[in-house]
Amino acid sequence: MSDGPRLPGVEREADEDRIVCHVDADCFYASCERLREPELRGEPVVVGMGYEPGETVGAVATASYEAREFGVESAQAISTALERLPRRAAYEAGDLDGETDREETGHYRSVDMDYYESVAADVREILHDCADVVREVSIDEAYLDVTERTAWEVADGFARHIKDRIRREVGVAVSVGVAPTMSTAKIASDFDKPDGLTVVRPDEIREFLAPLAVDLLHGVGPVTARELREMGLETAGDVAAADPEPLVERFGERGRELYDRARGDDDRRVEPKGDPKSFSRESAFAEAVAEPEPKYDQIETLAAAVADRARREGALYRTIGVKAVTPPYDVNTRERSLPGPVDDPELVDRVARDLFTEFEAEPVRKVGVRVANLEFAAADQASLESWEGGGNDADGGSNLEPTDDEAADATDDEPEPGALGGDRSSGQSSLADFS
Repeated sequence: MSDGPRLPGVEREADEDRIVCHVDADCFYASCERLREPELRGEPVVVGMGYEPGETVGAVATASYEAREFGVESAQAISTALERLPRRAAYEAGDLDGETDREETGHYRSVDMDYYESVAADVREILHDCADVVREVSIDEAYLDVTERTAWEVADGFARHIKDRIRREVGVAVSVGVAPTMSTAKIASDFDKPDGLTVVRPDEIREFLAPLAVDLLHGVGPVTARELREMGLETAGDVAAADPEPLVERFGERGRELYDRARGDDDRRVEPKGDPKSFSRESAFAEAVAEPEPKYDQIETLAAAVADRARREGALYRTIGVKAVTPPYDVNTRERSLPGPVDDPELVDRVARDLFTEFEAEPVRKVGVRVANLEFAAADQASLESWEGGGNDADGGSNLEPTDDEAADATDDEPEPGALGGDRSSGQSSLADFS
């Protein structure tokens, strides 16, 4: 299926409902670890943060579905997780009591945000290719407005195309919900996890929402759900049929919002969150390439594409970076800061090639080029001559496509351990293990 304009022969009435996709990665951090260590597939995997080797202080960032079967949950204390699911490494070292079976143990890994952000950037590139408007909510989820790309008659096929591209080109599974509104699309993406696809057409919204428990409504947490039940409202259908005034008295304006969402009413538009922080393009080889020429050819193509997008968006940039992914899946990024903001495609090509020389003789699976520290206001450009000899080298693990720090609509499946935008000091990603 094409990612371009709408399908041939498909017409749309001017007032026809929008088509919104909510794309949500399944246990994203754990999925990334399985990309790096394929032997973890099908095994319980727990990814944690704030943990120091030899201690049990910290929290679970995410747990695979296999780990959740043992009662391990996001935001849970590591000590509790270890009680419910001991380390596989400890079992194999003979440090557990003889009553624990191997199948009752799991794999623990430390959060590696540079690596996860690199994988997320690959997913985002596909999302932006498949939709005219994308709202990135967090590292693992986004809303897409695909109204001009498809039609309700074939929306399920278009959504499956997005899922298949992400699985094929990146290697992680996502769940997708499709609906006329953002709130219903969000609920639909959670409806059939993992690896789910749920399409709610305009005339199906009320029927889809009515039987759902109130805590499944978008924006309803445990406290609000308990208060709704105290009011005798157990399902979305109950809320939709209720008098909205008591809801407004109990929850303020949020009560009216709950009433509207339960009825499927949500006029919010999918809109990007402010100006982007960087532009990047990446390209993967069918297999690892050691010869310099094809790698530099790809760098040249990507540099031209990134510089062209920055010019079209009216952006100047202060940082130029490259990415090289070496086997098995080690992510290496290098960048250079410029004396001032520029719009200079030739400079992007020169700096990208120079930064990439470190990897020209190494096998490389994927390459990328990035410009960052963007400015969208009119400014004097630094000339190529003024840049000569003035730039500072900075090897770093900057993300090729940072995620917005704001995550108001984010799920609690992948808690954000900190701001994901900006520069990071690490280069090659580590394979840190809890044990």
